[in-house]
Amino acid sequence: MNLPYFDAAAVRSAAPWMTAIAALEHALLDGVDPEEDSPRLFSPAPGGEFLLMPSSGRRYSGVKALTVAPGNPARGLEKIQGVYILFDSDTLAPLATMDGNELTAIRTPAITLLAVKDILASAPGRTTAAGQVLVFGTGIQALNHLRAAHAVLPEAGLACVGRRTDRVAALIGQLASEGIEVRAGSDADVPEAEVVICATSSSTPLFDGALVAPGAVVAAVGQHGLDAREVDFQLVLRSDVVVEGRASAMREAGDLIPARSKEDWESIRPANLRDLVKGEFSRSPDKPCLYAGVGMAWEDLVTAAVVYEGGNRS
Repeated sequence: MNLPYFDAAAVRSAAPWMTAIAALEHALLDGVDPEEDSPRLFSPAPGGEFLLMPSSGRRYSGVKALTVAPGNPARGLEKIQGVYILFDSDTLAPLATMDGNELTAIRTPAITLLAVKDILASAPGRTTAAGQVLVFGTGIQALNHLRAAHAVLPEAGLACVGRRTDRVAALIGQLASEGIEVRAGSDADVPEAEVVICATSSSTPLFDGALVAPGAVVAAVGQHGLDAREVDFQLVLRSDVVVEGRASAMREAGDLIPARSKEDWESIRPANLRDLVKGEFSRSPDKPCLYAGVGMAWEDLVTAAVVYEGGNRS
C-alpha cells in the first residue's frame, strides 16, 4: 500500500486559517462533543516518552503519534516530533499520513482564535472586533497565533512579548516579510489589551492577573500538564472561564485545577467549546474571560480531514 504523505508545506497549503477555523466550528455544531474525546495517552520511550492522541468520527478516524525527547534541543533537534495517521472509519483502512508537528502548529491557533472570536461576540453589544492583541511567546505557536489573529481580527493591533529581544525581533521580522505588522510589547501592555494570548512553555505566571481589564479575553494555550502556569490564580478566580472540554481541562489544565477545589469546578461547570459555538455561553459584563486550552485529539482529526480532502482536490 502506497499511502500519501502530506509534508509540512502540504499541510499548511491545504489548511489556511479561515478554512481550518470554519471546519472546527462546523464539527462542533455538527455533533462533535469535546467531553467524549479520547484522553491523551503517554508511554515511556528511550530518552523521553511517546504521546498518542486517538480520535474517531463518522467518516474519518485517526491518531497522532508523537515522541517527546527533552534532550533533543541541546543537540539541535526538535523536542517533539511525530506523524498523523488518518483512517477510513467504515473500513479502518489507512488513508494518509501527514506531518504531526505542522498539524499541531495549525490546529492549536485555529481553535484558540475560534474561541476568542466567539467569546468577543458573546459580550452584550459587541462584535468580534478587537483593538489590541498581545501574544506572549516567540516560538512556532506564538508565530502562528499572530498569523491566525491577523486573519480573524484584521483590524486589531498586534504585539509580541518575549524574554529574549533577539527572538522577538526575529519573529517580528518574519511576520513583516508576510505583510503582517507586529510591534514588540511587554507586560505593561496587558491593561490595554482586549485579547491576551499565552503561547509559552512557562511554569510560572507570565503577568499579574490583576492587570487584565474587565471585558478582556485571555487565552492560556501554551502547554498541557499540571505544572503549567501561564496565568495566576487571581486571574482564574476573577474571570468567566471557557475550556476546550471540561474533562480534558480537569485532567491537564494546570492553570485551572489548583485554583479551585474539584467540587467547586464541578459546581461551576465552565462552558466548553461546543457550548460556546452554540451560543450557550454568556459573559459577565464586569469580568475578564479566560479560555484555557490543552489541545485535544478531535481537533487534530478535523484538521487532518481538511488536509486530506483539500490535498486530494488539488
